[in-house]
Amino acid sequence: MQATSTGAPAIDPSLRRKAVIGSTLGNAFEWFDFTVYGLFAVVIAKLYFPSDNDTNSLLASVASLGVAFFFRPIGGLLFGLYADRAGRKAALSLMVLMMALGTGLIGLAPTYAAIGFAAPLLILLARVIQGFSAGGEFGGSTAMLIEFAPPNLRGFYGSFQMCSQALAVAFAGLSAYILNTNLTKEALESWGWRLPFLFGILIGPVGFYIRRRMTESPEFLAYVAARPSEHRSPLRDVFANHYRALLAGFGLTVAATTSFYVTLIYTPIYAVKQLGLPQGSASLSTFLAAMLIAVLCPFTGWLSDRTGRKGLILLFLLLYGLLSFWMFGHLHAAPSLANLLLAQMVPAVCMGFVWGAFPTAVTEVFPVGVRSTGVSILYNVSVMLFGGLAPFWITLLIKATANPLAPAWYILLCVTISLLAYGVMGRRGRPVDAPQHA
Repeated sequence: MQATSTGAPAIDPSLRRKAVIGSTLGNAFEWFDFTVYGLFAVVIAKLYFPSDNDTNSLLASVASLGVAFFFRPIGGLLFGLYADRAGRKAALSLMVLMMALGTGLIGLAPTYAAIGFAAPLLILLARVIQGFSAGGEFGGSTAMLIEFAPPNLRGFYGSFQMCSQALAVAFAGLSAYILNTNLTKEALESWGWRLPFLFGILIGPVGFYIRRRMTESPEFLAYVAARPSEHRSPLRDVFANHYRALLAGFGLTVAATTSFYVTLIYTPIYAVKQLGLPQGSASLSTFLAAMLIAVLCPFTGWLSDRTGRKGLILLFLLLYGLLSFWMFGHLHAAPSLANLLLAQMVPAVCMGFVWGAFPTAVTEVFPVGVRSTGVSILYNVSVMLFGGLAPFWITLLIKATANPLAPAWYILLCVTISLLAYGVMGRRGRPVDAPQHA
């Protein structure tokens, strides 16, 4: 394989295309499976976590949503180490099968009325499997995308990581909207809600087939060929030599992940349970917001290749934090589909500009030999602490304080952390830099 004038390996366009399709579609399949649980949290709460108090029931359901995030750092660490030793392709292929297994278990699990306490335990087990799989997805698929990218287009290629996540949420929201508007409440709670989860079983083998046809990253193969027989563990190396990148990436991920779980997962739950809006309206709004993000991400990723990533990210993080109080206040004062759209579409614009540059910003700073490990650690620990449990913490805050602006206060806290950590320690980040090797 020849090298380009920048020192990067020359890559056959067909191999690059397969890598982008395999990473993006496989990632979308995984996140469809993972996200659909949140969109049906209200139904799952009723069927698997029954309680005399609706809020307590919902708390149990969103807590089970968060359980997966306690296992994501473990899965991320193990899959990250595996990807940095065995290759991106092998790790990504295994992850998509595990996600299908966890999703299928949710779709087939008997309800509490049928088997009692064993029912919520099955849901928790399924969420653990999903969390373990999702833990390695971001680090592995983003590493694959930017390692196949031309050096001056790493932001554009990396943006497909978040574009595929947004598309997954969009189609999960669309499926929820179709089911909610075309089925009776009895049919939805009886069998309709299971359909997206059963679909998740089918896309597992498809995702595995697509990913097995990918070619291993040329940058990773070059690293392996030059790697000495005895070398430092990626885990030890990333903490010893790349702690600044870990801290900056962790800080940036706090707001990036909070925006996802508050805007696309929690806000529809809040609209239905706290404000009494129809589930179909919440699902439609989520679909439209996610589609807007998916459209924006490639453009903003490309823009970050021209202007640098740091300034773009910090500007729209600040806008997101400042606008959050106005959006939730407006929605709470006059609950309607129009105001729900406003509360999701405005953040979606800010998220589109942050998300487009975000994957490459936290990935390109690590050398190839520790890239998946480093990104998996910072991403999953941040998601566990601030993103995955966001619906639980906000629901708890509303219950304790009766403050309808609790979501906005939570957003402001997370944005402040990101502005400080990434603003101080993050680098400007242009992908014209030569690829790094450990």
